Amino acid sequence: MSEAPETSPTASRRTLLCGAAAVLAAGGTVAVAGCGSSSSSSSSGAGAPKGPVDLGPASAVPEGGGKVYREQRIVVTQPTAGQYKAFSAKCTHAGCVVDQVKNAQIQCPCHGSRFAIADGAVQDGPAPTPLPAYTVTVEGGNLKVTPS
Repeated sequence: MSEAPETSPTASRRTLLCGAAAVLAAGGTVAVAGCGSSSSSSSSGAGAPKGPVDLGPASAVPEGGGKVYREQRIVVTQPTAGQYKAFSAKCTHAGCVVDQVKNAQIQCPCHGSRFAIADGAVQDGPAPTPLPAYTVTVEGGNLKVTPS
């Protein structure tokens, strides 16, 4: 008994290109949607912590740098030894969460905004205003941050 050869549908070049364009367009929409601007420009913004937040050991924040606490949407810096600063980790341009502190700057991955570790001031990029500052204290070696 002989079987008929298995056939599979073939896609034309046009079909493949159109499909690829649709996938890229959808992916771009998702990427841009993740950076959508906030409906509120308040300094604490939606999702800001509602009271003192214990972030763990102060020793986790390097001198001359900082650490992003993504889940809490807080970034803590240590511009000079023993001097801690805390800011909202939500970029004032499009609401993206900053992702790192590098070269003495808080950096946003979405559109390239850069902020000073000492005061959250805009140093580069499209961000219109500084990062909102929070109150930070060290208690028992741990960082405690309270949104202002």
